[in-house]
Amino acid sequence: MIPQSFQYEAPATLAKALSLLQQYGDAKILSGGHSLIPMLKLRLATPEHIIDISGIKGLSYIKEQGGYLKIGALTKESDLEESRTIRTRYPILMDAAKMIADPSVRNLATIGGNLAHGDAANDHPAVMLALRAEIIATGPNGKRNIPVDEFFLGFFTTALQPDEILTEIHIPVKKAKTGGAYLKLERKVGDYATAGVAVQLTKDDQGHIAQIGIGLTNVSAAPMRASNAEAVLKGKSPTDELIAKAALAAARECDPNADLRGTVEYKRAMVKTLTERAVRLALKRAK
Repeated sequence: MIPQSFQYEAPATLAKALSLLQQYGDAKILSGGHSLIPMLKLRLATPEHIIDISGIKGLSYIKEQGGYLKIGALTKESDLEESRTIRTRYPILMDAAKMIADPSVRNLATIGGNLAHGDAANDHPAVMLALRAEIIATGPNGKRNIPVDEFFLGFFTTALQPDEILTEIHIPVKKAKTGGAYLKLERKVGDYATAGVAVQLTKDDQGHIAQIGIGLTNVSAAPMRASNAEAVLKGKSPTDELIAKAALAAARECDPNADLRGTVEYKRAMVKTLTERAVRLALKRAK
């Protein structure tokens, strides 16, 4: 199909983009375009105004500062792949970035767009839930920090206000004895996940899991945290029995739909398997 006609704006500054958002109440933000453009073609989105923020300077960076890993919203997936900081200190982000679509997509797609789209099938939402990230939204009244647990509200719905733009992601700087992993099952390379699991954990000096986050991909209407599975492991020494129990809890608390990628039972089974594998890989990396 052909998209509905729209007015295209390409502001050079964030201030101008925010001004246009206030001027056009129905406007959609375009960054990399790999989420919005397919929706336009299928006429699932029919905005009269498109505001392309991809040319705004100063919103693409990866840096550790003030106790956080800070990632600019226009940072491309390929930037994550090529970052030494990501590769050596945040392997869970590397896992996700390298499994998104293909190189041609990753050269344009942005991490901010991936999150702002609010799609449970995207890979970064589950990772950010596991990492206990904060989403920074900028609007006419300045910036506000949104805990990731309060960001994804429902099906393609986030806490972003109509006059706000996602500008930055904050992730707590990696502590000692911390490891993370993201695994997903896909029908073919570059496809959306049949199911995906993100795990980030920190061990204490006694070998107990002091902190843990588990996020799930494409097995619910909105990106979700497997809080019951987290509770099974938090504060405990991760035995084979406990890991299996946590994996079963994750499978039971997810809420997948049957589709061409599999039945509900199959997807739950895959969540169980992936959770167990991701926890073990995160534990290995925590060493």
